[in-house]
Amino acid sequence: MITTARIHRPQLQGGGCVSKGITQPPRIPFSTSAISMLHISSHVIIPDSEIDIHAMRSQGAGGQNVNKVSSAIHLQFDIVASSLPPFYKEELLKLKDHRISEGGVITIKAQQHRSQEQNREDALTRLSELIQSVAIPRKKRRATKPTKGSKQRRLESKTKRGKLKTLRRTLE
Repeated sequence: MITTARIHRPQLQGGGCVSKGITQPPRIPFSTSAISMLHISSHVIIPDSEIDIHAMRSQGAGGQNVNKVSSAIHLQFDIVASSLPPFYKEELLKLKDHRISEGGVITIKAQQHRSQEQNREDALTRLSELIQSVAIPRKKRRATKPTKGSKQRRLESKTKRGKLKTLRRTLE
């Protein structure tokens, strides 16, 4: 369950960037102060101060809107410096995930939606799902031996294939 509050951003006065006749508002880092805590489970809660969220422009095609609006969200979460229980930290650092850097920082980029709010919700949901995934214990793999029948079938197919290859040889 993710709970968020509406973010109030003051009106920008001047300070815009003018490039080729287009006025753009100055880039302001996204404020996370209005986001309430991220609830992972009933006992695990991440305070908003540990989640670093910045708004930026989306990549790729998008028409006229893509160059004007900073709708993509770049979320960073430092596992080592977080208030997560040690079990969660250890399991997250063990994961072989491209979103987790060697330094233990989770980086999530959300740019699927047109609105910043939807992308922020998407990024927080993905972070929550990643952290919840390590709480589920994995089944240990039990090594099994091949059956007698499967060994026999394998050897029969090998001999059959070998006979086929001997028939392909050129006669001298």
